[in-house]
Amino acid sequence: MTELEVHVARASEVSPVTLYRVLQLRVDVFVVEQRCAYRELDGRDLEPDAWLLWVAEPSGTVLATLRIVRDASAVRIATARSARSRGLAARLMWRALELSDSVGDDVVLDAQSPLRAWYERFGFAVSGEPFDEDGIPHVPMTRRRRPP
Repeated sequence: MTELEVHVARASEVSPVTLYRVLQLRVDVFVVEQRCAYRELDGRDLEPDAWLLWVAEPSGTVLATLRIVRDASAVRIATARSARSRGLAARLMWRALELSDSVGDDVVLDAQSPLRAWYERFGFAVSGEPFDEDGIPHVPMTRRRRPP
């Protein structure tokens, strides 16, 4: 099997069809699958310091996506149900952390509590009290910038 490429771009650099597929995957996972009625399209994708990362099949189907913004407070990562357990999200996370380290930022995110150990693999540590968001337990986590 051919290894799938990790794509990295600003929203303004992504074709409309690919951008649609990236955002559709996030809505499918966060709004539909997790049954959270909230504004997934929050405007942060259009910020000048926001990066979109994704892995897609040759047909263009987006299998996994990650968004990170310069202040790193709006990390969004989603994987299509059919593509889970293939390491795609981990590849996206490592690439996003490389981008973040290159500009000197810590990465701060709110992890769904069941995924705490997954984020710890990347050097994240709990940095606050657990909380509930849309009926899903979360925990704030921080990863300190790695020197170049």
